[in-house]
Amino acid sequence: MIVTQPDNARLFRSLHTPTEPLALANAWDVASALVIEAAGASAIATTSAGVAWSLGCPDGDILPRDRALELIGRIVAAVAVPVTADIEGGYGKNAADVAETIAGVLAAGAVGVNIEDGTRPPTELAARLATARQTADRTGADLFLNARIDTFLSGPGDPDTRLKETLSRAHMYVDAGADGIFVPGVTDTATIAALARDISVPLNVMAGPGTPTVAELGALGVARVSLGSGVAQVAYAAARRAAKDLFGTGGYDSLADGMAFPELNALLSEPH
Repeated sequence: MIVTQPDNARLFRSLHTPTEPLALANAWDVASALVIEAAGASAIATTSAGVAWSLGCPDGDILPRDRALELIGRIVAAVAVPVTADIEGGYGKNAADVAETIAGVLAAGAVGVNIEDGTRPPTELAARLATARQTADRTGADLFLNARIDTFLSGPGDPDTRLKETLSRAHMYVDAGADGIFVPGVTDTATIAALARDISVPLNVMAGPGTPTVAELGALGVARVSLGSGVAQVAYAAARRAAKDLFGTGGYDSLADGMAFPELNALLSEPH
């Protein structure tokens, strides 16, 4: 049975529910996507930071668009589950550039994107979201637009008004065409509950040590939980640990918990 982009897009939308939040262990290359899929993922999300690092670039709208799109296409072709791509701010300087990026994402077969405001004025991300929505609509594609709000992650402005500012941006982004709102950097349960209560579309938060469990977040109204660049950071930490053992004590104990060679090789050997 051939699964089409529209089929995957409908499935992906249906996975956003606080009853059983969509849990995303973000991938950065084909191998990590296959490992995550084999572990039971219902969808694959990329991490823009992890993707950039794996391709020799820092995070922060530095990676060339064509290299990002090529990787998205490789991951989509490798896995059977829906794929949503983190495209940072849209890989471009203006709305026309964002339209080109969205067209490329759709051509690659992805069903969703994350677009972030970062240090941009909220009105600029709203314009980019509107362009992304119009581009998808013109092609007849169903694309889940997840708007990332960085008020809590980067901590701009007055902490006492951060929730109000986040909600203001969320309402603006939803009006511009966002299907979901992503607020990384928030772990306080009262704040998460307030966000879920006052945002009309699925809420996505980023999880890590100290964050409530997926089920607990669902009870607060969260519909999507992401690990962001966390998995990639752990993988690179493992590489550093092994190297330090080798160059320091001359030992190899840090390799003991590695994934078995036959298992990993088999994932890459299966037809995709």
